[in-house]
Amino acid sequence: MEYLSREEILDEMNHSLRTIMEKYNVDDIGVFEEQGEGNHYFIGYTIRKAGAVFMTHTPYVRNEEGLLRPEKKEWVIETDEGDLRGFSSLDEVFEEMSKGIQH
Repeated sequence: MEYLSREEILDEMNHSLRTIMEKYNVDDIGVFEEQGEGNHYFIGYTIRKAGAVFMTHTPYVRNEEGLLRPEKKEWVIETDEGDLRGFSSLDEVFEEMSKGIQH
């Protein structure tokens, strides 16, 4: 996978917000980022739908130049009980969310 700048990734995600809102009928959505330990970095969405708020992200690794690439093609849903892993697309994330995940 190709390394991209943080700005390129955030720009692409910000441009997708309206599409995501319409496709998945969410009330509100925003992009978040978080520095992890070592060279790990997390970028994803904070989503509000039907009164519930949850976060989903993709784990990234950062190289020596500060560029990022997905650690693996995976979306993670953050919950209070622990992370749910292994989603290969936002479609799968929203499918799981529609089952009424607790967070």
